[in-house]
Amino acid sequence: MAANLPSSGQPNWSSKPAFILAAVGSAVGLGNLWRFPAEAGANGGAAFVLVYILCVALIGAPLLLAETLIGRHGQRSTITSAALLARQSKASSGWASLAVIGMIANYLILTFYSVVAGWVLYFIWTSGGDVLRTIAAGQPFAGAYSNLTVEQVRQQMPDLFADPVKMSIAHFIFAAATTYVVARGVKGGIEVAAVWMMPAFFILLLGITVYAGVTGDFAAGAAFLFTPDFARAVQPEVLNSALGQAFFSLSLGGGAMVAYGAYASRETNLGQTSGIISAADTSVAIIAGLAIFPIVFSVGLAPDAGPTLMFQTLPAAFHSMPAGALVGLAFFVLALFAALTSSVSLLEISTAYLVERFKMARVMAAGLLGTSFFLIGMVSVLSFNIWADHRPLAMVPGFTNANWFDVFDGVTGRILLPLSGLITAIFIGWVADRKLVNEETGLQSGPLLPIWRFLVAWLCPIAVFLILLFGLFPQLIS
Repeated sequence: MAANLPSSGQPNWSSKPAFILAAVGSAVGLGNLWRFPAEAGANGGAAFVLVYILCVALIGAPLLLAETLIGRHGQRSTITSAALLARQSKASSGWASLAVIGMIANYLILTFYSVVAGWVLYFIWTSGGDVLRTIAAGQPFAGAYSNLTVEQVRQQMPDLFADPVKMSIAHFIFAAATTYVVARGVKGGIEVAAVWMMPAFFILLLGITVYAGVTGDFAAGAAFLFTPDFARAVQPEVLNSALGQAFFSLSLGGGAMVAYGAYASRETNLGQTSGIISAADTSVAIIAGLAIFPIVFSVGLAPDAGPTLMFQTLPAAFHSMPAGALVGLAFFVLALFAALTSSVSLLEISTAYLVERFKMARVMAAGLLGTSFFLIGMVSVLSFNIWADHRPLAMVPGFTNANWFDVFDGVTGRILLPLSGLITAIFIGWVADRKLVNEETGLQSGPLLPIWRFLVAWLCPIAVFLILLFGLFPQLIS
């Protein structure tokens, strides 16, 4: 039946490699460079990595395939594709709620993700100025911010948070860049950005990892990431963090993979590409750890700095390392590439829906959505300074001390994305027409199809339900 669907008019990726690069770009983002090292550092290093890899293999990859097959089967926007598969499965169109919830979640994520990416832009600006200063002084291989003390280097982040003007400008520039790429379309914008940025990303990442291996304490970093404390690995908070990171890093639950799957050709083997995307995303996260932790350990800094690891601990580490100025700039350019390829996928979901549902021109749809997510994102910007004392959900357990930025992050990551993922797993595992689903997977031969069906029908719903449960009631794992 899949081959006899009426034409949707959707554009396709120009090739299978283009699809893989775009999908990897969607998955590989600040979650790999900012959140993964922070979570690993705070949750026992190798214990977290071990559980994370298992979560990606047993939960992330099966759900990734489930989402991409919904999109490829329908070849329409996320909501229409989900509703179409439900209708052809003789099920209620209400199952398309998985796409509605996901689209809302991803759009809200974009509002604060752009703010975080703005921090990256700010550090590119300061790092670039630092590189020019060292070159002018005839010291191109000096440490980063050599004209500042370590305390002053660490203070750059709090100073940025206290300045709503700088944060707003950086947020605006990133929002405008994201909007521009999406407005140019699938082949002229999104694919071009992925095809150029992702290879550059991998080259920069490998270069920084080699640098860390040569100048940092690589043995300590490798031991931290690959020598697990098995007692720590079975602790509930480690399991919950690893599950959440796998979900966040692979862009699951929000519909990004449904949207990108809609542009995949019928010749693309989704089972194979889902495995490649999952493996690439996990590899990037681990390589990022190998790039970051040897540098941190070499200068005697703590690995459990949490979210400040990327923006305070690393700049402080680059301060005393040879060529730290150049490497610091390269690292934040690397982070920018990762952030932009992911933000583009977040905006594409709602843009494609407006284009399809309301027959809007793509430029108008992207411009409207880009303007609105920038304006909503200003709430997160102000939550670090002018509205720093506001606690909008102070009466809700788990959000007592959350500012607006934390509320957007918490509601989307702990509630909306897992809820959408749970509905997806139940829909594909139990409701959708088995024959239609099996045809789309590309796993018809061999044992992989029954294994995947078991994982998506049984293990995935249980695991995602736990993410949702612990997100709603964090006291259960405290």
